[in-house]
Amino acid sequence: MAVRAPATNLRALIHEPRADGPMRGGNLPPPLQDRYGGDLAVQLRGDRPTIAVNFVSTLDGVVSYGTPEATGGGEISGFFEPDRFVMGLLRSLSDAVLIGAGTLRAGAGEAWTPQFIHPDSAAEYGALRASLRLAANPTTVVVTGSGEIDLDRPGLADPEVPVLIVTSDHAAPRLHDVRSHVAVVTAGTDAVEPLALVARLAERGFGLVLCEGGPHLFGELLAAALVDELFLTIAPQIAGRGKDSSRLALVEGVGFDVEGAKWGTLIGLRQAAHHLFVRYRF
Repeated sequence: MAVRAPATNLRALIHEPRADGPMRGGNLPPPLQDRYGGDLAVQLRGDRPTIAVNFVSTLDGVVSYGTPEATGGGEISGFFEPDRFVMGLLRSLSDAVLIGAGTLRAGAGEAWTPQFIHPDSAAEYGALRASLRLAANPTTVVVTGSGEIDLDRPGLADPEVPVLIVTSDHAAPRLHDVRSHVAVVTAGTDAVEPLALVARLAERGFGLVLCEGGPHLFGELLAAALVDELFLTIAPQIAGRGKDSSRLALVEGVGFDVEGAKWGTLIGLRQAAHHLFVRYRF
């Protein structure tokens, strides 16, 4: 059931520590600071782009109902307005938004820009990007091992939004006749390799990349120790997973044993109504 909440400010329960060294963000403009419940800064690495991941999940870790009418995170959050605001804020700080081909297909009319996800804050997001000397829109980066994507989809067709397609050597010939705002690079022979993917992002000069899924891409980045931060919204619902369920969990496609499990450090916690906004550093 959708949570049609009005605009609601987040309340900080645990304030994030100040980032050491180079960072993206810091003192937010007053309207964004009021909405977020404080300031937001993400530490930038010196050796590669910082990879921050943003997800929304149920209490039991489901991130998608996996049905044609409920494929994305909107149904998980209840289309909760503060969650959409935070998504837009994170996109506003980022050089690029990274998605997998599955996320692209699920988001039929989606565009991975700050103003698309939270139009009411479009002016504030734009001012923030301008103050940080970032491009008007983050680059949409699509990872596709097969190269079978529709470049005419609304989220890829806007010439004002740069697009980078990262694919394999094997699949690259399928991506031809691209528009001037679309670039195609390869990062692996038969499949996209995480380390090569991040190397391609570094070559573009990206300092902060926001990964919005899906859970297979998140798992591959985790397994390669390439995830720096996780912004996780926890929605107050339990979805369950039946015996033959196609519902996706937060991480898919990889598993870790006790020795290799990934542990995070809690660096931030916020609340809006009954939703929690958790921030972990890895």
